[in-house]
Amino acid sequence: MLKNYSSALKFYLFGFHGSKGLHVIFFAAFFILYSVTLMGNIVIMMVCGNKQLQSPMYFFLGHLSVLEILITSVAVPLMLRGLLLPGMQAISLTACGAQLYMYLSLGTSELVLMGAMAVDRYVAVCHPLRYNIIMNSRTCCFVVIASWVFGFLFQICPLYATFQFTFCKSNVLDHFYCDRGQLLKLSCDDTLFTEFVLFLMAVFIIVGSLAPTIVSYTYIIFTILRMPTASGRRKAFSTCASHFTFVVIGYGSCLFLYMKPKQTQAVEYNRVASLMVLVVTPFLNPFIFTLRNDKFIEAFRDVMKRCSQLLKD
Repeated sequence: MLKNYSSALKFYLFGFHGSKGLHVIFFAAFFILYSVTLMGNIVIMMVCGNKQLQSPMYFFLGHLSVLEILITSVAVPLMLRGLLLPGMQAISLTACGAQLYMYLSLGTSELVLMGAMAVDRYVAVCHPLRYNIIMNSRTCCFVVIASWVFGFLFQICPLYATFQFTFCKSNVLDHFYCDRGQLLKLSCDDTLFTEFVLFLMAVFIIVGSLAPTIVSYTYIIFTILRMPTASGRRKAFSTCASHFTFVVIGYGSCLFLYMKPKQTQAVEYNRVASLMVLVVTPFLNPFIFTLRNDKFIEAFRDVMKRCSQLLKD
């Protein structure tokens, strides 16, 4: 389908600049980060299915880990292949479109889910007695399904808008994956209006999911400050600290990457921001949500005990 809109049937990913030795160092570093990301998020998914953690927060966290694995797996394996093998990596137009669509759709779903998790923390801190009624299993399932459906439907139009142009300047993308800004840079057509529309759509997604997060944490902070005891304030803060840290890192990367009207500028800037979204943030996710979570650590030990018993049997 995409072939009708472009003269280029294949692209070549330039990847990273530098010598072969530098590429080997990059490969080793990114391979370790990617491996830890996969293992850490798989562990989260396994532990969040434990009966000890049957609450909306861990239900959302398990689905967030699924999204993190998928997002990083969309581009990182191809990036690692490009670092390991000499020359530029070829990717067909259809594969390029599929990669871009999956990356944007999964990212959109993750932002929506992050906003929902902020509202979940608001209900837990500000309305604890009604928490189980409001955040029941039906509501949680609806939120997760809605985030996936919205993400994949919303990005159809941006994908079409990106691939409606003729890419005739070159077929070399100066990036390690099919970046939309680099694709528009290769077009011989005037992309200014489309870039502006795509910018507005990015603003809608990021600000739309960030707004409930800001409102939720504003109420959470005021509620915590009004608590009479220090232990109560500490306990309430601990339930939100991991999600708040993840929000700061996740939204910070997205703001740097997408909140600019002209998508075709600053190649190195985009490359660094993309590495934050695709490599660094998914790598930090398991540590942010688990290191200081006593319930999770206890459930993890329980899962490990059961696994060891199964191996002995």
